[in-house]
Amino acid sequence: MSLPELLRQVRACRICVDQLPLGPRPVVQADSRARLLIVGQAPGVKVHETGIPFNDASGDRLREWLGLSRDQFYDPSRVAIVPMGFCYPGRGKSGDNPPRPECAPAWRAQLLAELPDIELTLLVGRYAQEWHLGKGMNLTERVSRWQEFGPDYIPLPHPSPRNNLWLRRNPWFEQELLPQLQQKITLIVPD
Repeated sequence: MSLPELLRQVRACRICVDQLPLGPRPVVQADSRARLLIVGQAPGVKVHETGIPFNDASGDRLREWLGLSRDQFYDPSRVAIVPMGFCYPGRGKSGDNPPRPECAPAWRAQLLAELPDIELTLLVGRYAQEWHLGKGMNLTERVSRWQEFGPDYIPLPHPSPRNNLWLRRNPWFEQELLPQLQQKITLIVPD
């Protein structure tokens, strides 16, 4: 199956329609030429409303971290964005619910197989990291040991404003990791 056909099927997905408070609206960005893959968690309400990945405050911060313009970030031939869950999962006690468990097993392997040129995968948040790197470390341990997962993966905290305290407690992230990440990004995502 071609990637465009697969994306049509993903966008028509209704696997967990009965569990989604706002109904299904799968949000994904992919092109077989992409060299950077961003694996997020699941869309928030604003992303659900617009259908554009990371089209919120978290996306603003993520683009700043990566040193990418909106045009670069939203060019699927440069950047693929394939979250762990494609639809807004609803609100929980302390933020959004985790990605729906049906999504990744149904679509992930097929989509990743259609992205042959990926040089770097950014794992944004706990759910993406546990799927790709396994369990056993907390987020701070994973992110602080980011060089051990290279050159293919870099774990990142979620760029949500809810993580401002984590960023203040871990200044090494912005001082050490981000400059090296931005340097890698400039080699992978052309101007």
